[in-house]
Amino acid sequence: MRFGICILPDMPWRDARPLWEEAEQMGFDHAWTYDHLVWGGLPDSTWFSCIPTLTAAAMVTTRIGLGPFVSSPNFRHPATLAREAQTLADISGDRLLLGLGAGGTPDDTLTGDRTLPPRQRVDRLQEFTRMLDLCLREDHAGVEGEYFAVGDLRRVGQPPRDRIPLLLAGNGPRSVRFAAREADGWITTGTPSDDLDTWFTGVARSVEILDTTLAETGRDQGFARYLSLDSGPRQSLESIGVFDEMVGRAGGLGFTDLIVHRPRLTEPHRAPLEVLEKVAARGLPH
Repeated sequence: MRFGICILPDMPWRDARPLWEEAEQMGFDHAWTYDHLVWGGLPDSTWFSCIPTLTAAAMVTTRIGLGPFVSSPNFRHPATLAREAQTLADISGDRLLLGLGAGGTPDDTLTGDRTLPPRQRVDRLQEFTRMLDLCLREDHAGVEGEYFAVGDLRRVGQPPRDRIPLLLAGNGPRSVRFAAREADGWITTGTPSDDLDTWFTGVARSVEILDTTLAETGRDQGFARYLSLDSGPRQSLESIGVFDEMVGRAGGLGFTDLIVHRPRLTEPHRAPLEVLEKVAARGLPH
């Protein structure tokens, strides 16, 4: 099992840099940050851009995987994101993990676009993902869809897609099946619940759908499964006991990767920093 940590981009780089360096020193396998223009969880906070932050993190680390948690078509275009991903993979020495999701509010209206209903958000994400994959694989990529169009995008040299895993976020059956068929890994936050048992039951249902689809497509070997532990009703680092319980339950469901949030002094993701330090000091249970 591999462990990741998510660091919110709500502070200047001079303050954030030590946190990214610390994540690698603590033994985490990957580190993430949110990709939003404005995040609903901190709508009045200072907020910094994801790709420049990951680029800066790549320059002060050497081993740890780095990724957006997650990029969406709310304000991204497959052609421009492909170029940024290619560049970030190069700068980081192929440590980029490209998380993708359907996106939510308020990012969906900040560029003047209309808000889409859930089904169309998924439609748009699937088109976005396929076009992004094309742009990372082919030279002279050109395609026109319902939501996006790419016209003769050049790609000179080896295709960077071979070095950039696409990790699809999704909780509903349709999104889980799409990830199983077309991505390199699946990310889930589970479905909202105020009860930890109920949350894990919902996660288990999604795992069953994933397993069935992977078996049908013959892709069940080595497929990455990421669970955001703090998306449920408890903060994984609120205590050692809660962390161990959640890790054990996630491991029992077959997750290959778990992501926690770096504890903050205030909500969201408020938790004691000393719990993170104790978890790191005893060694992450790989």
